[in-house]
Amino acid sequence: MSHDNSSPKKKIAMVVANASTSKQTGWSIGFWWSELTHPYWEFTEAGYGVEIFSPDGGDLIPDGYSDPEDPSGYSAADYVSLGFKKSPKHSELIKNTKSIDKIQVDDFDAIFLTGGQSPMYTFIENKKLHDLFVKFYEKGKVASAICHATCILLKAKTSDGKLLVEGKTWTGFTDAEEAYADGFVGQRIQPFWIETEAKKIPNTNYINAGMFKPFAIRDGNLITGQQQFSGASAAKLVIDTLGRI
Repeated sequence: MSHDNSSPKKKIAMVVANASTSKQTGWSIGFWWSELTHPYWEFTEAGYGVEIFSPDGGDLIPDGYSDPEDPSGYSAADYVSLGFKKSPKHSELIKNTKSIDKIQVDDFDAIFLTGGQSPMYTFIENKKLHDLFVKFYEKGKVASAICHATCILLKAKTSDGKLLVEGKTWTGFTDAEEAYADGFVGQRIQPFWIETEAKKIPNTNYINAGMFKPFAIRDGNLITGQQQFSGASAAKLVIDTLGRI
């Protein structure tokens, strides 16, 4: 693929969750592989520069079920993630990540938050992350989040003190998908459900495309994706918004 070098390269700041421990299950939790690797692939194929950050910096740990080599076989068909994981060049990208303190908004065209189980603990009350996301949004840059990373939209407020999602249409992990996941492992996984909480917000429109269907939506410069199968769809919307090189 050739790119027009006369155009400045678009740059994406991807924010991936640090590892944590679930208070519901006691599991070690982290980011979801496909929510990093599939958007990364779309962005780099479009000629974009991508830099990976995390709230605290340091090495990143994936959720086990998202690993294509996990004994559960849950993500065994995710060859994109398998290739990323096996590539020395790419696997290094999730080691010793810079913290979000290092993100200079003016240096990037978009911010893209990936999900997993950890964001439900490490993103939901992280005001520094919320404020960074809003800063991208208010500067007219693309602000995007997928799956459980969309939990920040339950809390993130614009400079006028209103929730960013007031008057917006958006998506994220659904109650039906949470119920399926709980049934799959035989216990409650998440401390709260994003859709349930979103329905409590007046003047916002939370929608979805059915269980585990690839789905992403753009409302202005806010782009959201439903779950782990929606990373590429959300990335393509970012690319369509910013333009191809």
